[in-house]
Amino acid sequence: MRARSAATSLLALAACALLGAKRPDGLGDVVGVQHWSYPAFSRVVIQISEPIAPVVGEVPPDPGGDKPARLFFDVPGMWAGKRFAEPIRVGDGLLRQVRVGQNTLENARIVLDLERYGRHRVMQLAAPSRIVIDVFAPQAAAGGAQRAAGERSSSGRDREPQPSPTLPMDLRPVRMVVIDAGHGGRDPGAIGVGDLREKDVTLALARALRKSLRARAFEVVMTRDRDRTLSLEERTAIAEGAGGDVFVSLHANSSPRAEVAGVELFTLQQNAERQTLRLAARENGVAPAQVDPLQRLLARLRLGEAGARSSLLARQVYHEIASGMGPRWPSVREPALKEGPFYVLYLSDMPALLVEAGFVTHPDDARRLSDPRYLRAMAEEIAQGIERFRDQAAPLVAERRP
Repeated sequence: MRARSAATSLLALAACALLGAKRPDGLGDVVGVQHWSYPAFSRVVIQISEPIAPVVGEVPPDPGGDKPARLFFDVPGMWAGKRFAEPIRVGDGLLRQVRVGQNTLENARIVLDLERYGRHRVMQLAAPSRIVIDVFAPQAAAGGAQRAAGERSSSGRDREPQPSPTLPMDLRPVRMVVIDAGHGGRDPGAIGVGDLREKDVTLALARALRKSLRARAFEVVMTRDRDRTLSLEERTAIAEGAGGDVFVSLHANSSPRAEVAGVELFTLQQNAERQTLRLAARENGVAPAQVDPLQRLLARLRLGEAGARSSLLARQVYHEIASGMGPRWPSVREPALKEGPFYVLYLSDMPALLVEAGFVTHPDDARRLSDPRYLRAMAEEIAQGIERFRDQAAPLVAERRP
């Protein structure tokens, strides 16, 4: 152990010496670092100029207590130089700090100095290229923090983001829904008939859905409750930090063909039709040509447990919209149930659903999406579907009788 710590110290000294070295030709850049912190979950996002997969390693704490446990991520072909000479202080109880520098002349290294640690996961995003690193607290610590936070929460108000649940997904009661109103702020989303903006539709629908869910005794967290800009990473960090049980991302569609209309529901999958891939490219903020690499990435991700429950969630919401919206709004077409590779659906562990509430580019859809009565009716059907999912997904509890 001491030998390993000594070797790590020598590497650190070597990295310091590299700060004065001349940059080799042909390297990409470490562009920036962002982080979001919650009691039992932290997310660090490293933006790089080229899509490079990091090499991940772990270093246990120094036996003498001088150094904490560390995660390190070597990024070949990248240059950090002197840009990050000072550590990025976090101090959120999980991460002490993030350090970025050169490990060798042709490899950058990101080091996460840990204060508490249960597990981590690493993902990659495109356009721009990002490495997403999630760190989770130990389960016992997360559970204690969550119980304390629960005692402070109020059912009449949006709950502040709290730790991720510690029970396995199939044993977890469905209590909290995270509603994500797509786009916002500098990002208007799709713009359709009469300059109808997607970001306005999604926020109005999210507020209506919050009211409907609260009436059914759900706790609700909104990723945004006003017109503000949020990255996909921050939206899902809010969901993870809150310990949500269901994630619903609300959107409105568009098409170059004005006759295309209807509600579409999406769950996560790496395979999708060409039309869905174009939509996924738009919602992910990437060019259509970049969706194929995204599919290969998705193939490496876990879709098992969350995927099955997401499919159950989607079927229940689909059933309610199909059976309920027709009588209320006879002109509404039957919804479509599809799968696609959407970033916002796989950046969190919980069952997730993406709702395209209609096409802002279709005259009838746009008129309905501008009508508060329609949005309230749609919210009622989505909430009813989530309630049916809650009832069907409820864990079976064995009761012992005397």
